[in-house]
Amino acid sequence: MTEPDDAAASRTAGAAREEGLDARLVVDRDAFRLDVALAAAPGEVLALLGPNGAGKTTALRALAGLVPLTAGHLRLDGAALDGTPPESRPVGVVFQDYLLFPHLTALDNVAFGPRCRGAGKARARAAAGRWLERMGLADQADAKPRRLSGGQAQRVALARALAIRPRLLLLDEPLSALDARTRLEVRAGLRRHLADFEAVAVLVTHDPLDAMVLADRLVVVEDGRVVQEGSPSAIARRPRTDYIAQLVGLNLYRGRAEGHTVRLGTGAVITTTEDLSGPVFVAFPPGAVTLHRDRPTGSSARNLWRCEVNGLEPHGDQVRADLRGELPLTADLTAVAAAELDLHPGAPVWATVKATQTHAYPD
Repeated sequence: MTEPDDAAASRTAGAAREEGLDARLVVDRDAFRLDVALAAAPGEVLALLGPNGAGKTTALRALAGLVPLTAGHLRLDGAALDGTPPESRPVGVVFQDYLLFPHLTALDNVAFGPRCRGAGKARARAAAGRWLERMGLADQADAKPRRLSGGQAQRVALARALAIRPRLLLLDEPLSALDARTRLEVRAGLRRHLADFEAVAVLVTHDPLDAMVLADRLVVVEDGRVVQEGSPSAIARRPRTDYIAQLVGLNLYRGRAEGHTVRLGTGAVITTTEDLSGPVFVAFPPGAVTLHRDRPTGSSARNLWRCEVNGLEPHGDQVRADLRGELPLTADLTAVAAAELDLHPGAPVWATVKATQTHAYPD
């Protein structure tokens, strides 16, 4: 079920019906069914997030006209695009592998779009030159793709998509082919270019950082359905599925609240500061968990569970412990703390969390 996290989301959807994107994409492919509603206003960047196989790429291909709709509708600036061939849509696409023409220079790659839309060669090349200059690639105009770095190729692909002045820009994992260092630099540049884009942009990614940095609003898709949508901060604050919780790095549980006590289906109990009643979610970060080899005495933490270390892995400059027991959870601690506690798979531990570090909210 769709769970909008911002009141603004519904207002945006209404405004987008006349200007911007208004779509319900229904696609049946073998046993899989995609059924998602998307709306975005001009100037808005919408990110589709979800696990592999959720339907993100199918949705993007349906927007581009590469996959036909089984049902639903697709309107852009009030005009119906259902059945319109891909080459006739005011849509620019940046593919995951960029798909630059290897035999063309950067300039001619960018000029390709305007040429296909009827512009003369001189006019198309002049427009392409302006786009390359805008992307900081004027000195690479005569270079062919094999001579470009990953970041340069990504900017040429973006320039090619923007050169046709699309009313809808689609970006399919645009940073996934880059190494970590280049990704950081190109992400910052892409954010600037998207901020200047006056139409709708839809970004498909599995990387939460890309989505959080680049998008105004997130739409999370699982099993072909929208499970949550809202601003990045709202979704990070109140995740509604295990996938989203893992995405934003939180322990997440569903239970029933009676005042400050939340009882889970497993029988485990979590104490919170919120006073609620009925079905709720409870979340807390791995960094809020403190581990002990012996049952702590005199601790101020209201939550205490007996667990066993299931696994350990590096997580940035810390160690992330995967725990099983009364309450399955993850905990972050320093390498020094992990060594002092002699943590290893199978080691028994006690986990504590202060009630003030939990966050409960209605289901």
